[in-house]
Amino acid sequence: MKKKILIKAPLLSRSGYGEQSRFALRSLRTREDLFDIYVLNLNWGGTGQIAENSEESQYIKRSIEKLTAYANSAGGQPTFDISLQITVPNEFEKIAPVNIGYTAGIETTRVAGEWIQKSNAACDKLIVISNHSKKVFEQTKYDIQTPDGTHMKDWGLQVPVEVVNYPVREHDAEELNIDLVTDTNYLCVAQWGVRKNMENTINWFVEEFKDNPDVGLIVKTNSVKESILDREHTTARLAGLLAQHTDRKCKIYLLHGEVSPGQLTWLYQHPTMKALINIGHGEGFGLPMFEAAYNGLPLITVPWSGQLDFICKPNKNKKNVPKIIKVDYDLKPVQAEAVWKGVIEAESMWCYAREASYKKALRESLTKEKHYKKEAAILQKYILKNFTAEKMYEQFRTAIYDPSPEELEWLEQMEDIQIL
Repeated sequence: MKKKILIKAPLLSRSGYGEQSRFALRSLRTREDLFDIYVLNLNWGGTGQIAENSEESQYIKRSIEKLTAYANSAGGQPTFDISLQITVPNEFEKIAPVNIGYTAGIETTRVAGEWIQKSNAACDKLIVISNHSKKVFEQTKYDIQTPDGTHMKDWGLQVPVEVVNYPVREHDAEELNIDLVTDTNYLCVAQWGVRKNMENTINWFVEEFKDNPDVGLIVKTNSVKESILDREHTTARLAGLLAQHTDRKCKIYLLHGEVSPGQLTWLYQHPTMKALINIGHGEGFGLPMFEAAYNGLPLITVPWSGQLDFICKPNKNKKNVPKIIKVDYDLKPVQAEAVWKGVIEAESMWCYAREASYKKALRESLTKEKHYKKEAAILQKYILKNFTAEKMYEQFRTAIYDPSPEELEWLEQMEDIQIL
């Protein structure tokens, strides 16, 4: 018998969690002989919905309808063997005999106590997307008082944590309608928020290249969603930032709105593109960096948080060595405006890129261009070999359900039985 599995996730969302949810679905669909899939779709903040009418989006919508039909036939109380909940941990709940939480995890040095409490109470296992997230989940401890008044020291996570990274997804390049008038270009792909450190990314870039009219930075960003109102808000935000650089000669291009994977590939592979920039305070994984890296584009970033899973290649001594244009950083407490009760704790820290090191990395991307292109090619080859879809789908699928050979044989026999 197949396992009835409920996927509770923002499967139609144009967001990082949306892409994470679709990866999970693709993994399970590689073994539909094992899984009977139902979908409870979640809204994800103010993010938009995927617009393309693909086979995958049609499958998701059919699976949502399938859940509705099953719930109606079960008198509003459908039952499942497994629940897979793809969201932030404070939203985990007990739904099935086996409950698995799949989260991007945390970009700081500390997990909120509520996340640990919910994970312990509702989940049998956690799956996270990077070793950074796993480490922070496992190392975060609190001193607590139980309901009966008992004091507990070093209370933490009680369920196992497994890491499954993202897979490579290669796309054919599709030309993007953007008027690039500069011969030396850089790319930044990030939502404009405190964690992404966009103000310093842009300000320091302009200060470094202010006298060079042949240098440009393409900023693919939005504030909340990809609406016309958001475009106007983000445009005004960027204009206000650049107003302080009255003598600027370098170019800043704002790219707002839906961009296809093929169009992003075209940007990553553009012959004038020197590097993708990310000096954010922390990443659960860093999907745009990952995509740029497997397209062979050098990365200007910090060697900290989720990206360490793919920006490093083992050397002959099996030591992981970052293959990036390195930006030095300091670990310091998160800003007051970044504190988010139940998600980002005031006591947690994340990284702050050093201005001088970032500007040096920008210079060296040009003065040592051949060296860093070679490093990027080495990293690209490593990622393409070790992060294949087949490997990642199999890792994720077995993290959900890994039947023994005997159980598989029994399942095959059950499939052969015809009920008259």
